[in-house]
Amino acid sequence: MLERAKALADSITQSKEIHIVTHIDADGIAAGAVALQSLQRQGKECSIEFIKQLDELVLERLQNENYELVWFTDLGSSISKNTPALKKIITDHHICPNGADAPFHLNPHLFNRDGAYDISGAGTAYLVAQSLDKKNVDLSSLAIVGACGDLQDRKFCKLHGTNRDILADGKKAGVLHYKTDLRYFGKETRPLHKLLQYASDPLLPGLTGREDACMSFLNTLHIRIKDGDLWRRWIDLTNSERQQITSGITHLLLTKGFGHRLTTRLIGETYTLPQEKSGTELHDAKEFATLLNSTARYGQHDVGLHVCLGNRDEWLKKARNLLRGHRHNLVEGIQFAKEEGIEKRQYVQFFHAGTGIRDTIVGIIANMLLNEEETSNSLPLIGFAETETGEIKASARGTQLLIDKGLNLSVAMKKAAKAVGGVGGGHNIAAGATLPKGKEEEFLNLLEKEIQSQFSC
Repeated sequence: MLERAKALADSITQSKEIHIVTHIDADGIAAGAVALQSLQRQGKECSIEFIKQLDELVLERLQNENYELVWFTDLGSSISKNTPALKKIITDHHICPNGADAPFHLNPHLFNRDGAYDISGAGTAYLVAQSLDKKNVDLSSLAIVGACGDLQDRKFCKLHGTNRDILADGKKAGVLHYKTDLRYFGKETRPLHKLLQYASDPLLPGLTGREDACMSFLNTLHIRIKDGDLWRRWIDLTNSERQQITSGITHLLLTKGFGHRLTTRLIGETYTLPQEKSGTELHDAKEFATLLNSTARYGQHDVGLHVCLGNRDEWLKKARNLLRGHRHNLVEGIQFAKEEGIEKRQYVQFFHAGTGIRDTIVGIIANMLLNEEETSNSLPLIGFAETETGEIKASARGTQLLIDKGLNLSVAMKKAAKAVGGVGGGHNIAAGATLPKGKEEEFLNLLEKEIQSQFSC
């Protein structure tokens, strides 16, 4: 992988003008920012654009624009076998087609590594940046933000594989810190009772989704939830208080019949950026990633990019405003999906939001619903939403237990989508597809057959 990264860096060194094309999620923004900063430091003439999907129209436009070199980050593996007229390099981590190995293509799957947890799109971009100049080690922090945004710590409750090499780089450079702690999201910014209210993986029976119950739980443990008029956060607690809450949650899970394996998911590695201000969204890698998602998913890619580039003040203020709107949309989206109803079939469950949920966030909502107490996690969940162009976006989410049983959503979504005239792909645990409108039922039938065969193997 490092040799391939060096080959891609050599292509960059030999080019004067490079255009970056990246994806519209947290990993994509982080990857694009890593690529852009590494090029700017080299004095290269460079530009960047963000796209939702790499289709024929985008490829035709890129060829007509006649860039000297195009750098695809967090996408591009699907075109690694074609478009020979387009001079390109690809740093991606999604499952790629057979025969995709090429001198211009860096992807962990080409080296017998799993892109769902070994390294993210931002991570592969970082390997190239490091090959360009060792001083780019500070960009390791953005690589880890991208990995956390891609939930690459989910399988092992910590980052794994090549990500650990990037972590070591960041720790040595003083831009990353990691420790064992409670894994729940929002330790920097959420009031303590809200941290528990929105807890998932594992869910807290009787607490998740119930604000009053969370406050009562903390009172029972004699944990003070306010300092004066200010709500206390996880970072405001003493070590003793944190241990007390963790023990209380563990006891709750065990008495409610949750097994040891699920209970152990409470604790894992957490990742912070020590050069960022404590108590802000930028100090915790997962919260940083969510901030980026809140910009990219609403077409405000430049806002997230500027935050990654260190341009704060006005840009950070805009990002926080978008984050508030993003949270509101997620709450409304979850409620909308519940009202529409989740329909169970033999091998999948799904909801169809139509135009009621943005197609750019339907995957996030599917993931959140799959981690709710009232939703079955014994079946993968598919969320459908209509795009602005009238096509249907399908976002699929699974669990690690389903993956262990043989589920591979990337393969299943790709095959089913192709059969109905669409395109699909992604990771084994999270994948997406774009379909012609009206093909959803046929797609679901094909998807079920593929998943059934996966579970039968």
